[in-house]
Amino acid sequence: MQKWDELQQDMRTAFLDGAPGMLVSATVWIIAGVVCLKLGIEKAIWTLLIGGALIHPVSLVLLKLLGRSAKASTGNPLNSLAFATTIWLIVCCVFAYGLSRMNVAWFFPAMMLAIGSRYLTFHSLFGRRHYWFCGGALIAAGYLCAAQGISPALAALVGGGVEALFALALLAGSKPAPAVS
Repeated sequence: MQKWDELQQDMRTAFLDGAPGMLVSATVWIIAGVVCLKLGIEKAIWTLLIGGALIHPVSLVLLKLLGRSAKASTGNPLNSLAFATTIWLIVCCVFAYGLSRMNVAWFFPAMMLAIGSRYLTFHSLFGRRHYWFCGGALIAAGYLCAAQGISPALAALVGGGVEALFALALLAGSKPAPAVS
């Protein structure tokens, strides 16, 4: 069995520290915020949910364009952890949508809590402390947006802004793609 740091290195190399996925996610959040401002909260909710479903495939295309395999080694047990956190996120999307039926302003803060908690596990996937800080920042932002009654559009933009900052920090610290032989 491979050592833990080798498994994480495999994930970091294949997925560029997860930064492209986070950047695509940030873009979806920001688009949802703009949709909220222009077309209303209901369309913004669906923008985040549908756009969120497209994050992984769009990220894979982006990774391929950046010269990454976009696939960890077969048998890497961290693939199972990544899959489990995806199921967790889908369940949380249903929960956030249900909360929005009680109070529409709770949707984006609830999604920040869900995604923030998911990012905490990404430290185990990639071995990058950035994910603890990003997860904590999203959880704190989600709580503060809900507690302060921040508008849904602003809450979506805050979620996107937090992710964009951490994605850029991850990209800045990432190693170039390995040379193809």
